[in-house]
Amino acid sequence: MTLRLPDATGALRPYKPRTEPFAATAGAPFASRTVFAAAHVVADPFADVSPDSPAVVDWDATLAFRRHLWSHGLGVAEAMDTAQRGMGLDWAGAAELIRRSAAEARAVGGRIACGVGTDQLAGGSLADVRGAYEEQLAVVEGAGAQVILMASRSLVAAARGPEDYLDVYGHLLRQAADPVILHWLGPMFDPALEGYWGSTDLDAATGTFLDVIAAHPDKVDGVKISLLDARREVELRRRLPRGVRCYTGDDFHYPELIAGDGQGFSHALLGVFDPLGPLAAEAVRVLDTGDTEGFRDLLDPTVGLSRHLFQAPTRFYKSGVVLLAWLAGHQSHFTMVGGLQSARSLPHYARAYELADRLGLFPDPELAEERMRNLLSLHGVDR
Repeated sequence: MTLRLPDATGALRPYKPRTEPFAATAGAPFASRTVFAAAHVVADPFADVSPDSPAVVDWDATLAFRRHLWSHGLGVAEAMDTAQRGMGLDWAGAAELIRRSAAEARAVGGRIACGVGTDQLAGGSLADVRGAYEEQLAVVEGAGAQVILMASRSLVAAARGPEDYLDVYGHLLRQAADPVILHWLGPMFDPALEGYWGSTDLDAATGTFLDVIAAHPDKVDGVKISLLDARREVELRRRLPRGVRCYTGDDFHYPELIAGDGQGFSHALLGVFDPLGPLAAEAVRVLDTGDTEGFRDLLDPTVGLSRHLFQAPTRFYKSGVVLLAWLAGHQSHFTMVGGLQSARSLPHYARAYELADRLGLFPDPELAEERMRNLLSLHGVDR
């Protein structure tokens, strides 16, 4: 069978889907790298909600997807921006997600780290920011999960300069029971984070970030860098104190950053590993054997899909991630909290399908083809 897919100009062209999926097997956690997939949430498609309503989550499907990731040896980074924090999922929903996912992780022996932010605030003083972080820190630690200290829109608004970041993060790190992951999310993922660490000059911001780590190296497990700048990540990675990991969040350059160079490598905490989970896991297991070339042979071809999903405006990458979860059979519908499935065009989704299909990402290619055919029909493409 052949599909007619719209290209960027809106013209329809034929595409013959792949018939065999990529052969991936479940397996144990990895030996050479620590790898987290930032996971999406599955909306309840039958909830009577508006874009302004609190999210209504399909908990069974959401937790089943996390079990899928754990079964391949991946850790789950929970309640991050991939889960639509600040783009449909409010703090109440995120807190419930954290509690449920952490309990599921304990039940199956999966690794989990959860986002701690200030999204229950809309503005506020520095004291309000500290209080909001503390509230979320208590929820994540109470659930028994590792903490990821996320960037805060409210901190950007309240901070007068780098010293306020040093004060707030120092206060939180002193309170943390165990080492945390610090997350630097660039403005391409969230425009409200422009000027994080007290400066729009990235060299100055990097200096402040490193000062926070240097003051509390025993409380920092690692740092997640999401700036889509491989050179800057490598330079920062080389300046980290011994024992502090670098987790790449660069969805454009992750194969080379995870493979590393003669002076080190990055671990991974990536949104693109949500759709790439089994293939990414297979690649890291190859890397565990010392076969860097084999690792790159598997993972390099996925970069085209990732760059497509994360193209500007990057913050809407979640829409493509959820599309692929639906096409792969991990959920029964293509509906997102906040109605975010409308954020990308049909040509964008058609190209995502094609790139993912070529990689063999769909366990049941016939199901993926039929669902894509239904989406095309919904948009007026004749069968």
